[in-house]
Amino acid sequence: MKFISTRNPGHSVNFETAVLDCIPADGGLYVPEESADLRRWILYTDEKTTFASIAGALTSACINEEFSPIICETIASKAFPFAPELKQIDERLFTLNLFNTPTGSHKDFGISYLVNCLETILTLKGREAVFLDATIGELGASLARALKGKKHIKAVLLYPTKPEPKIRGLCESDFVWNGGNILPIEIDGTEADCHNIVRKIFADRKLVESFRLTVANTANIGRLMPQSFFYPFAFSRLKKLVCGDIFYAMAPGNYSNLVAGLYSWQLSLPVNGFICPTTNELNLDLRGNCEVMDSIVDFSGREPCDPASPSNLERLEYVFDANSMMLKHFIFPADVSEQESAAACQELFMKYGLHAGKATSEAFAAAKKRSGMTSEDDAAVVLVRRDHPVFSSDFIKHNIGEAPDLPDNIRDILSPSKTGRKLVSDAGEVIRTMEEFL
Repeated sequence: MKFISTRNPGHSVNFETAVLDCIPADGGLYVPEESADLRRWILYTDEKTTFASIAGALTSACINEEFSPIICETIASKAFPFAPELKQIDERLFTLNLFNTPTGSHKDFGISYLVNCLETILTLKGREAVFLDATIGELGASLARALKGKKHIKAVLLYPTKPEPKIRGLCESDFVWNGGNILPIEIDGTEADCHNIVRKIFADRKLVESFRLTVANTANIGRLMPQSFFYPFAFSRLKKLVCGDIFYAMAPGNYSNLVAGLYSWQLSLPVNGFICPTTNELNLDLRGNCEVMDSIVDFSGREPCDPASPSNLERLEYVFDANSMMLKHFIFPADVSEQESAAACQELFMKYGLHAGKATSEAFAAAKKRSGMTSEDDAAVVLVRRDHPVFSSDFIKHNIGEAPDLPDNIRDILSPSKTGRKLVSDAGEVIRTMEEFL
């Protein structure tokens, strides 16, 4: 499979280039150039097929020109000692839990996969690479665990100190000055200041090439691609339980899981649509159909895509660019108020004993508002739960009067970390720090 830029379909690269040089010079985002028809294979899987096996097979199908099936399976088995969990909670309602991971976040799936793909590529090529990302903690904790023992990848992570320090989930052995793979840099500023520094550095192509920089967020197609494995995994468990249509309900976030779901559909996954709460960018037109507000501006007239805080909306638009009617009949947004979200949180707890965070509650509320569509022909709704509910404890406690228990692994990644290093103020100081330690 080749990958092309959303801004220039004529710019085609292989998977190695797409993950190492993850931001095309034209300012777009890499997307798959074409899709394989995997219907026969998807229909062959069942509840005994492991997530790692599904990931290995899909990796082989997508990048078989670069990696042998054995290498693809090895990448997947190393990346995924953990797996999603599908649960049936009502006759036609299921949950897809993505937080049974080392840090309790769905990010672990994409990061672990990206790291193991990159380590394989770099080992074969005898090269090295460096992640440069801004984080308030979760990304850094996930990267620290995925990078343990890796020999060809390091991560430079910018942490804000205002309004309060954000380094957490790291231990002394993770730091590069102690032989680890993480270079944490505390910025004398806010999260927005960290993002601006990342943008400034990535705007300098010579710096990017000199330090061999890439990102670990979903601007990198290697981080996004494994999220498309969630849906074939869910279907392998659903196929014997559901006779009718299948809809996935999810919070939009930065649209990565939504786009990944569409990539699964392009691989011939049986799915009938995706339900999500509306946002400022993904809304409803006067007829109640899905509308992407940015679509009124041609790709060529937009600012470059953001390497620091990406939105995958442009990838979603690209999927439907050839057939705008598909957008209206495959993605089903619903307006969800704060009151409806709170009521959804309460209903999920009272009926099913679930602690539902804000994102999950909004997705469930959206599904309820689309019930006229999902109640027909024995349709099933799969509620995608991205992160452990403990990350939304305040919201949950406010609505049901109790907070979820804090698991030990998440307690560890929430623990503050200290580097003992001075604060850094601008991009120039970040570059000098990178020159000192990398």
